Amino acid sequence: MKLKLTSLALLLVVMTTSAFIAPVFKADTYKVDASKSSITWIGKKLTGGHNGTINLQSGALSFTGKKLTAGNFVLDMNSIKDADNSANLEKHLKDADFFGADKFPTSTFVIKNVTGNGAAVTVNGDLTIKGITKPISFPATLAWNADGSVTATADKIIVDRTKYDIKFRSKTIFPEIGNKMINDEFELSVKLVAKK
Repeated sequence: MKLKLTSLALLLVVMTTSAFIAPVFKADTYKVDASKSSITWIGKKLTGGHNGTINLQSGALSFTGKKLTAGNFVLDMNSIKDADNSANLEKHLKDADFFGADKFPTSTFVIKNVTGNGAAVTVNGDLTIKGITKPISFPATLAWNADGSVTATADKIIVDRTKYDIKFRSKTIFPEIGNKMINDEFELSVKLVAKK
C-alpha cells in the first residue's frame, strides 16, 4: 500500500511539473531566393547623388511560428552597379577608396535579435563591410505570401560609411574638402523573399 501511495504521489508531481513547462517550438529556416530578392543603394553628395544595385549572394531567415528570430544575408560587392551605367563610378566604388571589393568581395549582415510583433519589427544586428563589423538597427516589415514564402523588406537602412574605413571625400574626416564632399551616410533598401 505504501508503495502504491509513493508511486501515485510521484506521478502527480511529474504531471504537475509538466503542466508548467512551456512548450519549445522549433525554428524553421527559410532560404532566401536571390532571383526574387533585391538590394538597392543611394549615395549623396553636395552636388547630387548616385543610386544603383548590389547582387545578393545568399541569405536565410529563421522563424518560430511567424516570429522572425534570426537570419543573415551576404552581398556580392563585385556586383555593384550604377543606375546610370557609369563604368568609371562602378570601378571606383569597387576600389580601395570605397568598398575594396578585390580584398573584401562580400559584405554581410547577421541578425542578433528582433523586437516587435506582427508585420512591423525592428531588426538589430551586425553589419560587416571591408572586414569591419558594427551594430546597426532598422525597421522592417514582414509579409506572408500565398505560396508559403515570406517577404522581409527594409526600405531605408542608414549606414555611416566612415565606421567601415570608407573615408573618401568625407567632410567629417577632411573638413577642408568643400563642395567636393560626399555624404558620410548612404542608404540601403533590402527586399528578401525566402521559402522553406
